[in-house]
Amino acid sequence: MGDPPLMTRTLVLSAALVLALCACSSHPGQTSQAATPAALSGRISSGATTQPGASGQHTTESGSASGATASDTARGPLALPTSSRWKPGVNYDVIAPAQPTSAPPDKVQVMEVFWLACPHCYALEPYMRAWRKSKPDYVQFVRVPVMWGPVQQAHARLFYTLKALGREDLVESAFKTIHDLETRTGTESIMIGASQAGTMRLQEAFAVRNGVSAAAFGNAYNSFDVHAELAKAEEITQLYEIQSVPTVIVDGRFRTDPAKAGGEKQTIALIDFLAKWVHDHRSAP
Repeated sequence: MGDPPLMTRTLVLSAALVLALCACSSHPGQTSQAATPAALSGRISSGATTQPGASGQHTTESGSASGATASDTARGPLALPTSSRWKPGVNYDVIAPAQPTSAPPDKVQVMEVFWLACPHCYALEPYMRAWRKSKPDYVQFVRVPVMWGPVQQAHARLFYTLKALGREDLVESAFKTIHDLETRTGTESIMIGASQAGTMRLQEAFAVRNGVSAAAFGNAYNSFDVHAELAKAEEITQLYEIQSVPTVIVDGRFRTDPAKAGGEKQTIALIDFLAKWVHDHRSAP
């Protein structure tokens, strides 16, 4: 049986994209839901799921620790960071065992797992962009695209191609191109084609419009470095069992998102609180 007609493929693709854009979460049966080896699996210990009330969003962060602990085989058990504003199991989850990171000993890694076509990631992006400019020196920021399925993987490849080209500044443009309703005209602006070759052409056209040569884009797109980065992103998607985006991981120990934190602005405040707690704990005699 031959390939379906172009119009059929386009309609199916468009329907899939509409469904994908409606919810930034994985679906049953996708790769990220598969069981992972115990050596790689970061199991998340969750407590209550009630979201914090508005009255708790402006209280002073005391930084006092509860009696609970988060196991870390490399650094020993740790008391959990908590305050009158932030509670484990409510505003953030504990990753047990804590996972190693690539950050130097004097740095605290903050990792955002995202998807270029996720409206929630797009809503968080202005806050993350401002935070990246003013974050503490002891924070190492890492951004990883989620790898649930073909659409997310295609956008991940665009992200890492831009990174390989030294044009991470174009990530903001890619976000805007995909989400700007005034200029979006279908699958072309979402940069997903009816085939892998079609997707590459659309993404290459985006890069060319933004000052990247077609040859340079093609070389980076098919490079070993991009393939290696995609493999790492796949591992992280499975390692942290990412089921929704945006997800923020602090020091391989704590996981949160805007829903748990109470909004985008609150997410930034919680990231700062958790990162400072880890930094201060390491610095304590």
